[in-house]
Amino acid sequence: MVTVECITDLLTPEGDSRIRELVLEEKPVGVVLNDEPVGTAMVMARDLEELAVGYLFGQGLIEPGDKIFDIEVCEQGRINVYAEVTPRPDDEMITTSGCGGTGKIARRLLHEDYPEPADFCISFHEVAELIKRTLAWSSLSQDTHCVHGCGYYSEGAFQVCYEDVGRHNAVDKLMGAILLGRFSPGGAAYTTGRLTSDMVLKCARMGIPVVLSRTAPSSLGLDIARRSGLTLGCYVRPGRVNVFNAPHRIVREGLSDKSDVSDRSDKSDVSDRSDKSDVSDRSNRSDRSDR
Repeated sequence: MVTVECITDLLTPEGDSRIRELVLEEKPVGVVLNDEPVGTAMVMARDLEELAVGYLFGQGLIEPGDKIFDIEVCEQGRINVYAEVTPRPDDEMITTSGCGGTGKIARRLLHEDYPEPADFCISFHEVAELIKRTLAWSSLSQDTHCVHGCGYYSEGAFQVCYEDVGRHNAVDKLMGAILLGRFSPGGAAYTTGRLTSDMVLKCARMGIPVVLSRTAPSSLGLDIARRSGLTLGCYVRPGRVNVFNAPHRIVREGLSDKSDVSDRSDKSDVSDRSDKSDVSDRSNRSDRSDR
């Protein structure tokens, strides 16, 4: 279980009542690389193998092509990753824009060359499918209003959605899954969180060609997208993408099939800046989990 049940006092001007609420369980998990502690992440304790590998990738300690021998998830709240990695000198670490200042990346990652994005395009029909499947992946968002999701579309189909209390963790889980060979990097990632520098950086270093969000980019996130050549789309709705960089990967084939464009897309307008973060009531509430 990743939720706990609470009985809360609901106070209104008309009176008081007691109601049942589900609260997402957040736990500290230590990440260890080759028996050396690296750090601790505050996470939803699910998909921990992917999380640990993605966490190490995000910090520049594991690269695509490095051989991973074993992963041990311990009951004591620790994940041991054993991999053949290139020893690196001590890096200057930068605190990221994640809430609470808990995330860190090596400064050198901001200046290294990025791989050429994979040859990939996505249609409006496929974008709509990616959004719909991501938001409907589980009931956790609706039940707790405390999770972010990161969905992935590749090889002509929706592949997976990873969820976590933090937007960074959800993306780390996808990066870890790709590094573990479960999915190809030639696809489109859709996140319910903001596309700040470290979020875009992970995708650029992985070579993911299309990165989409239901909300906003930062200036440095946009700069990384431009330097790496990936397609950066924000305020994404079924049938509509505000592309900040490289629009050629969003194609119109399938646009005539609007069967999966739900009513929730009609309630939002990219031109209405007061409603950019609203794909559905569920997604709007989940945005509170990581500003």
